[in-house]
Amino acid sequence: MQLRMLAGGAALLLSGCTVGPNFTVPHWAHPASWFAGRPKPPVAPSEPVAAPINPDWWELFGDPKLTALERQVAADNLDVREAGIRIAESRAQLGITGAGFYPSFNANASYEREKPSNLGIISLFPSSGGTAANGAFGNSTAIPVSPPNIGAFDIFQYGFDASWEPDIWGQVRRSVESAKAKVAASAYAERAVLLSALAEVARDYIDLRGTQEQLRIVRENLSIARQSLVLTEERHAAGLTSELDVDNASAQVSTIEAQIPALQQQEHAGINALSLLLGMPPNALAADLTTAEPVPPVPAEVPVGFPSELARRRPDVLEAEAELHAATANVGVAVADFYPQVTLSASLGFQALDFGNLFKWDARQYSAGPGITLPIFQGGQLRYTLDLRKAQQMEAAVNYEKTVLSAWHDVDNALTAYTREQQRRAALERAVQQNRRAVALAQERYQHGVADFLQVLTAEQALLSTDQSLVRSTTTVSTNLVALYKALGGGWQSFYPGTADIKTR
Repeated sequence: MQLRMLAGGAALLLSGCTVGPNFTVPHWAHPASWFAGRPKPPVAPSEPVAAPINPDWWELFGDPKLTALERQVAADNLDVREAGIRIAESRAQLGITGAGFYPSFNANASYEREKPSNLGIISLFPSSGGTAANGAFGNSTAIPVSPPNIGAFDIFQYGFDASWEPDIWGQVRRSVESAKAKVAASAYAERAVLLSALAEVARDYIDLRGTQEQLRIVRENLSIARQSLVLTEERHAAGLTSELDVDNASAQVSTIEAQIPALQQQEHAGINALSLLLGMPPNALAADLTTAEPVPPVPAEVPVGFPSELARRRPDVLEAEAELHAATANVGVAVADFYPQVTLSASLGFQALDFGNLFKWDARQYSAGPGITLPIFQGGQLRYTLDLRKAQQMEAAVNYEKTVLSAWHDVDNALTAYTREQQRRAALERAVQQNRRAVALAQERYQHGVADFLQVLTAEQALLSTDQSLVRSTTTVSTNLVALYKALGGGWQSFYPGTADIKTR
């Protein structure tokens, strides 16, 4: 009977149980389609479609330089590298936590030269040949005795000790579960940083091309203004117009010229922004990017995937899920603190006053046995710790829900912005065409003396304004596509396929 009880106790120590709640992946009610319940906008040149997302979404722009820059981000962006180091930190913390499963072994050795005090505690005991002090044994009278005289001596000792706390209630298992979830959270945080860096590179690159396009437009309009200036000077020389027209035309030329330095500075800053994102010094990309190129155009169809995939694709949602998992496991750790903790310990050592006897078997000393710690009164610390862990779990659950809801709003807003900006761009394209005809007609009428120069000046100013607005809108359409794919969580999969690389051991 006793043997069976001992065997059962050993099995309990080795297997144990795991207290606290088990984590389950939260369910979120996703819509059936990205387009459900949305008013159908007029047909745009580039339409979002429900089709699988290409992880390399930047290739949709058909710009080799942009693709080359995106390929450098994962390896060279300093924020991504910093996030990768945080993963290593969380994995190291997992290793520290997992060490709680195993017993600890220690070796020790020491040498001491000791000399007890002749007038200390040892003086209460009689020396050889003396008389005991009655006061030392509780009598009211004392018989004086001579204090002992003990000389200095050596103590040599060495030994080994071991201790192990069986994980009976699953406290270590829950701690390891939490640490693994933290590793996953760090890995998804790295993916979120990478996703932001990929989107930022694309946005900065498109903005750079937009700035260069604006420079082209300004120079083109500057050429038109200079033609008007020549025309007014010729008419003034012929006595057909006043000097006021010449001054107005000259002012228009100077006004347009004044825009060029600011745009050049903006172009320089854009190149440096891309250099910084790729971990390069200033002007490192100037040779490759100074030559002006058009704004990368958007494709005719934009695959946006399916709503059911969003929670598995958005790294911030996956990170929030992992944080909820860690918080749930921490509740189990707090629950286990209420239960008794058993510790098995043993030590074996050797001690001698003479070094030559230190390795003899008779010099051995040892101890072994279990110990148990039962929490009785902690001033409410355990209860409040459990309340704290439960509150943190609820906070993590709300954060997960908020993250998912925010993801859905991001996609919905990005889809709307992408479609509406295309409509705005179409209207601006028509306005530019009309303003070009107006400038040509105003110059012709002015040349034939049937209109004053104010009409020419007004038409030129309107053309420059709508031309620049069209370039900004074209740039915005492309950057809105970048924002859409960032909201959809696309891009990091090309560098970290699946979740198999999130190692938790």
